[in-house]
Amino acid sequence: MSHNSFGHLFRITTFGESHGPAIGCVVDGCPPGIALKETDIQGFLDKRRPGQSRFTTQRREPDTVRILSGVFEDGDTDGQITTGTPICLMIENIDQRSKDYSDIKNTFRPGHADFTYMEKYGVRDYRGGGRSSARETASRVAAGAIARKVIGDMTVRGALVQVGPHGIDRENWDWDETDRNPFFCPDAKAAAEWEGYLDGVRKEGSSCGAVIEVVASGVPAGLGAPIYGKLDQDFASAMMSINAVKGVEVGAGFASAALSGEENADEIRMEGDSPKFLSNNAGGVLGGLSTGQDVVVRFAVKPTSSILTPRRTITGDGEETDIITKGRHDPCVGIRAVPVGEAMMAIVLADHLLRHRGQVG
Repeated sequence: MSHNSFGHLFRITTFGESHGPAIGCVVDGCPPGIALKETDIQGFLDKRRPGQSRFTTQRREPDTVRILSGVFEDGDTDGQITTGTPICLMIENIDQRSKDYSDIKNTFRPGHADFTYMEKYGVRDYRGGGRSSARETASRVAAGAIARKVIGDMTVRGALVQVGPHGIDRENWDWDETDRNPFFCPDAKAAAEWEGYLDGVRKEGSSCGAVIEVVASGVPAGLGAPIYGKLDQDFASAMMSINAVKGVEVGAGFASAALSGEENADEIRMEGDSPKFLSNNAGGVLGGLSTGQDVVVRFAVKPTSSILTPRRTITGDGEETDIITKGRHDPCVGIRAVPVGEAMMAIVLADHLLRHRGQVG
């Protein structure tokens, strides 16, 4: 299987399967001299970790990360710093229940990658989807923690803004609220309403989709390249690479199609010695280059394909049958996709920051 890497100067390569002994990643291109210890990474992994509420899969994984290479003792402190060499991170799988999948090892689950994997490779790991499992995203979150170290004063924050058909009231947006509820939701009222909705979805053995918004602040103007290295192009690629993502938009996104040219144009005035944009329909990117405004990216996640309602399918032998997907699954994978989206945005920003320095100093 090819294409397990993402990025150019700041490049990550993930490895491992859902029910294998471990997953992890190699981060290549991290500059030397950056303070880095396992606790710097663990906090972000804990945000994504399963089994923290009744609204996520009950698989119990501590997701404890180990740094295997790429750091050395810092002579001025008691900590460690990056050496500029590849950083290898490993996360052991502790709570696999492969027997949950034994009944479907020769049956294709609708909505999953079972059929396409078999068509392409002639073999598939039926235990939780193997490499196609969202378990792989823990590696991205670990790499994203290192990327945050590279981007310095830039901040990256994500929020769940829609669950199923239920969205938030943007007048109630409070970033602090995302740390107070299990949905990373910035609207306390919406989060309370989602509890009842998701309880119903979960009890029915069904699932729902979601929309996640990720915002980066403090991004300097000029990151990106105008033609084949557009900043928003790479954001789209990064978010679309996340499991179950079916759509990405930047700024006003699809809503911009309904705007007039006058409404869509982000006008500019001077504020002291600096330019000030009067709106941000562009989402912080113009012509593939960052404007200096907040970068705003949203992505849509489809409903979890593993549900208890019988669905029609076929076996590997071409026989028609029905299937119920048992096991421990998220009723809404969008919840744990929030820290994954944050990580991917940080990775793109770290890569473009290093590329920017390489070209213009």
